[in-house]
Amino acid sequence: MTNTHTGPRLRMPQRVAAALACPVCGLALARDANGLTCPARHGFNVAREGYAGLLTGATPPGTGDSKEMVTDRQRFQTAGHYDPIGRALAQALADPGADPLIVDVGGGTGHYLAQVLEALPTAVGLTTDVSKFAARKAAKAHPRAGAVTADSWRALPLVPGTVDAVLNVFAPRNAAEFHRVLAPSGTLLVVTPEPDHLAELRTALGLLDVDPRKEERLAQSLHTHFTPTQARPVRFEMDLPHPDALTVVGMGPSARHITPEDLAERVAALPDPVRVTASVRLGAYRPLPQSA
Repeated sequence: MTNTHTGPRLRMPQRVAAALACPVCGLALARDANGLTCPARHGFNVAREGYAGLLTGATPPGTGDSKEMVTDRQRFQTAGHYDPIGRALAQALADPGADPLIVDVGGGTGHYLAQVLEALPTAVGLTTDVSKFAARKAAKAHPRAGAVTADSWRALPLVPGTVDAVLNVFAPRNAAEFHRVLAPSGTLLVVTPEPDHLAELRTALGLLDVDPRKEERLAQSLHTHFTPTQARPVRFEMDLPHPDALTVVGMGPSARHITPEDLAERVAALPDPVRVTASVRLGAYRPLPQSA
């Protein structure tokens, strides 16, 4: 008997796999013995952890979270500090239609998507992230979800109009691509920090303030493709042990403006745990009709 090697198994529901598209030519991808292939014979590997590697071309050095960053962020998420955000996302998608496909773009470890899928028992999902270390975690985050590596600033590896909801939580926003992959009746959910987000840490540690024009810039980035349908604040208190305080600072832009040694020294001077306010805005949007 001949022994056929089929390679690593793609860990995602068939409904999710059927929506995947070649990041080179845009044609639909299909599973084969070697991974994923499109009709134009562009092939892509499936990692042993079960995610598909759909990155194309070179990515700038430092792009994507490192293994250590992903480990820290997963610990932070598993501790439940940001769970109110996941619950708010699920509530905003209380009626997404039958058997919806939900995609978390730049979704890291897949934590928020998993929370949403737990609340929506007929939904399936996909996490995209540029980091292979994040994709390894996201591929196993939920039995009704899968993961691919993909660059949010390039064409998303999805067939047009196949997605029922896009999640975008503290991640890059590519409005044109969100619009292309969403069904006409789909929903875009965007989570952004409010001006007082993590205010206690930013004040005590001398970190950057949240851009006061962030909401205005968000509206400008989306207005040619989407119309807002609702917005709500999500605000809650967190008691963060010092390692988690360091992690949440590292999840934002402020970490690039202070050395790790200085940051650790400043955090060590804070109470342990330190009480911190999380304050974000959850906005919902509908795609505008395609222009003729």
